[in-house]
Amino acid sequence: MSPFRVLLLIFFLVPLLEIYLLIQVGSVIGALPTVALVVLTALVGAALLRHQGLSTLRRVQETVLQGGVPALELLEGAVIVLGGALLLTPGFFTDAVGFVCLVPGLRRRLLRWALRRGLVAVLAGPRRPPPPGPGGGFTIEGEIEREEAARRGPPP
Repeated sequence: MSPFRVLLLIFFLVPLLEIYLLIQVGSVIGALPTVALVVLTALVGAALLRHQGLSTLRRVQETVLQGGVPALELLEGAVIVLGGALLLTPGFFTDAVGFVCLVPGLRRRLLRWALRRGLVAVLAGPRRPPPPGPGGGFTIEGEIEREEAARRGPPP
């Protein structure tokens, strides 16, 4: 199935599921409590988004300061943003998925699952073969000047 069809299916089925769940919950607890519950999940989600986002940002900074590449932290940041958007969307199904994205242990499990299945590789872009040449390295052309000579000035 093409990615376009998958997205079309998601954008069609998720709102239908949300409407169904809102009607079912509303018929059990009433309309006002259902609306209050949706607003409450949005508020809790916004607080979780802020906390988890700042925590992930600190981990990104620490990894960069240690000279590492914060790839996993950046992926977690993307999942956190997705989770926040889902929690701000009215509905119980999107709230459940949003909370999964914001709870650290569940988020990491979700990322490991997506990485194992190659679902995240799309974000990294196409893989390129190593460039030709010995060791697959790049050649950078340029000039070099010794530091001592630069301080003394040009030769007489």
